[in-house]
Amino acid sequence: MTTMQLDAVSSTTRSSSSPLLPGATIGIFGSGQLGRMFTQAAQRMGYRVHLFSTDQASPTGQVADLQYSGAYEDLDAVADFARKVEVITFEFENVPLAAVDRAQQLVPVRPSPTVLKTVQHRVREKRFLQQIGITCTPFRAVSSESDLQEAVSELGCPAVLKTAEEGYDGKGQVRIDKAEDAVSAWKSIGSAEAILEGFIDFSCELSILAARGTDGAIATYGPIGNQHDQHILDVSTVPLPALAKVGPKAIEIARQIVTQLDVVGIICVEFFLTKDDQLFVNEIAPRPHNSGHLTIDAFVTSQFEQQVRTVCGMPLGTTVQTGPAAMANLLGDLWCDGEPNWQRVLQIPEIKLHLYGKESARPGRKMGHLTALADTAEEAERMVRQAREILTTR
Repeated sequence: MTTMQLDAVSSTTRSSSSPLLPGATIGIFGSGQLGRMFTQAAQRMGYRVHLFSTDQASPTGQVADLQYSGAYEDLDAVADFARKVEVITFEFENVPLAAVDRAQQLVPVRPSPTVLKTVQHRVREKRFLQQIGITCTPFRAVSSESDLQEAVSELGCPAVLKTAEEGYDGKGQVRIDKAEDAVSAWKSIGSAEAILEGFIDFSCELSILAARGTDGAIATYGPIGNQHDQHILDVSTVPLPALAKVGPKAIEIARQIVTQLDVVGIICVEFFLTKDDQLFVNEIAPRPHNSGHLTIDAFVTSQFEQQVRTVCGMPLGTTVQTGPAAMANLLGDLWCDGEPNWQRVLQIPEIKLHLYGKESARPGRKMGHLTALADTAEEAERMVRQAREILTTR
């Protein structure tokens, strides 16, 4: 696209209610693997994607039509970026609100800054859930040592202390097993504004993806069963017979959240399930989610295509699942002894390989994922775990 064409786009009056047809330009804040897969879905549908990121080299930057490198604090740069696209979305929730507000003055941002403000701060998120009558993990806000000591006294131990903002995959959080360890735990996360959450003795973790269009239509995926290792999602599986009983309730909660937040886009609602089938909402992610990566290979419409459809005001796609599936994350640890054995794992015809194009591998870094398709979810999980083990055989 030429500069003249870009300027022509920026001078056009954009209606938040008119659908954006293929050929339009979508802007995205963020440049990780979620942005990469979103971009690939958008381009397949005929859209152009422009990227705004602080990174010079990134997974999304490898595939986007155009990349703007800059700081989110540079509101003039953000405005220049917004003028050259027709809608903006994001692939991570920690975009500074000032940048999102500035962009929204020029072009629709989906989900809206209001959604982002609610879910990027854990205390605001929990209070929102309380206000709409949804059961979440018990919590207390913490902004001082005295707050923390009072919170520990009320919630008891064990409990989990998390930074109020940012933090993911276990970063910015610490478990407190004894009251006398509370202050040192708070110091370990930088004595930052935090939230203390009561410990839930759960039997399973699960997620629901919910997409909502500009017309209020909603489509959902799941429940997806999730297993973690060292606080990082390890394996996701769907459908699981053990979740059939609570699935309708979890979907109902996700629909309520996406409606009450007035989301246009896709969100993930993460739950704890107790042994007596109680559901506790743990977190909300206002974007596609790691647990939904298996939708690329196992559903008629992937979570990324659904995100494109919602932010462009197009009709939602069906979320029919084509067959049982399981997804396993590939972390940088797999590269410790050299390049993984791709040839051998791809000899398994039911395995799908997705790599994110990251320049360097390091322990704990998400480098890609495998998806296995099988006759049952249990078999798919067995296959994907076995395939991941094969990657390190020499």
